[in-house]
Amino acid sequence: MAAAAPPPAAALEQLSKTKMFGGHNLRFRHQSASLGCPMTFSLFLPASPASKLPVLYWLSGLTCTDENFIIKSGAQRAAAAHGVALVAPDTSPRGLNVEGEADSWDFGVGAGFYLNATNEKWKNWRMYDYVVKELPKVLTDNFEQLNTSCASIFGHSMGGHGALTIYLKNTDKYKSVSAFAPIANPINCPWGQKAFSNYLGTTKSEWEAKDDKFLAEQLLAGNFEEACKAAGAPLILRMQPGYDHSFFFIATFIDDHIAHHAQFLKSG
Repeated sequence: MAAAAPPPAAALEQLSKTKMFGGHNLRFRHQSASLGCPMTFSLFLPASPASKLPVLYWLSGLTCTDENFIIKSGAQRAAAAHGVALVAPDTSPRGLNVEGEADSWDFGVGAGFYLNATNEKWKNWRMYDYVVKELPKVLTDNFEQLNTSCASIFGHSMGGHGALTIYLKNTDKYKSVSAFAPIANPINCPWGQKAFSNYLGTTKSEWEAKDDKFLAEQLLAGNFEEACKAAGAPLILRMQPGYDHSFFFIATFIDDHIAHHAQFLKSG
C-alpha cells in the first residue's frame, strides 16, 4: 500500500510588504488549524542571506496584534545587522464571536496568554500549540530561506510570560529566551488569575504548569528571580529606572536583546 501523501503547505495570503534596512517587513494571513480561524503574522526578512536565516519569535502583550512590534520597536535595524529573521504572531484567535471574548481588554481577544485553554467555551484559545507547533511548520513550508530549527524566543508583558514558559518547556526547540517586563508569576497576580481561571478552570493546582506601574502587583519579577536562584537557573535581571510599560521602553533596549539572541543563534 502506498504511503499517504503529506498534507499540503498552508496557503498564505500576503497582506503587505515594505522595505526596511535592506530587508522587508511582510504580513500574511492563513487559516489556522490549531485555532480554527484565520490568523495573521508579521515577518521581517533581512536582505539576501548567504545561508539560511535563524528565527527569533516575538510574543506581544495584552491588546496587541502582530503589527505593534513591527511598527513600534525599531527591531529591524539590529535584526538586519545580525542576520536574524523576526516573526511576530497575533496574540489570540479573532472573529470567533465567543460570548464575552471582547468584554474586557485583558481577557479574550488580544489576550491569549500563549497557553492551551481547557475550558470548553474557550477551546479555540490554543496559542501555545499555534506558536510552538503550527507557526514554525507554516514558516518551514513557505520560506526556504528560514532555518526554523535554529530559533529563539522573546516577548513583552503577557508575551514575556509566554516566551519564558514556552522556552522552559521546549529547551530543545529554542536556543535562548528573554523578556521585557514579563508577567513572571501569573498565578499570583490579577491578570494571570483572571485569564487562568477562565481558560483553565478554578483548580489552581492545574495552573502551576503555566506558571513600570505594573511591576509590583502584576509582573512579580522578584518572585521569578528567587525561583531561578532556587533552581540554579542562570538569569540576567535588569531593572531600568524611570521607564514605563510601553514600546518606548522596548525600543530603547531592543538592540541589547537581539544581540543577546544572535550570540546563541549564530553559535551553531
